[in-house]
Amino acid sequence: MNIKEDTNLVNLKGIIDKDLEFSHEIFGEKFYNTKIKIERLSDSYDLLPITISERLIEDLELDSEKIFNITGQLRSYNKVIDNKNRLVLTIFVRDINCDEEISKDPNNIFLDGYICKQPVYRKTPLGREITDLLIAINRPYNKSDYIPSIVWGRNAKFAKSLNVGDRVQLWGRVQSREYEKKLDNGEVVKKVAYEVSISKIKKVSN
Repeated sequence: MNIKEDTNLVNLKGIIDKDLEFSHEIFGEKFYNTKIKIERLSDSYDLLPITISERLIEDLELDSEKIFNITGQLRSYNKVIDNKNRLVLTIFVRDINCDEEISKDPNNIFLDGYICKQPVYRKTPLGREITDLLIAINRPYNKSDYIPSIVWGRNAKFAKSLNVGDRVQLWGRVQSREYEKKLDNGEVVKKVAYEVSISKIKKVSN
């Protein structure tokens, strides 16, 4: 298939919530990690990891009081954490600018990819239906990003019947979610997961 950049498109609007941390360097170009804080309609917010080139921020003051528009892609990579391979997500920034205007939709993502793991259908204790998906998004140089996604309600019923290899298009938002994990020694620690909360899903022909 022809790889198009618009198979993975993220638009975010929020404040930079963390100092820059050096990530890596490619051909003399330095990249940094930080986080962007995006308000939800409720009183909560999403705090999302972003990776950004030094070349995009040379003329920007990343003041924590300023609001920034970011466009990019949701990328994944494997990282060894506690001697185990973990899937790590970050938003790779392609463009950033300062914009103080209020946005009705400060967090949206579009994905066009393939089901790469059998969907998992479940219900919450209150009876709400959920289907967990893992979507593979192809990009150039034989690389792929693997994006954990969650579908609710009637969309969950539809998504549970999808099969590995099916091509889907998804619309939604990137969210951060806190959860508790019990360690082998009995200690309970708080963790943060990143995923796409899907509002619209469509199966398309390959």
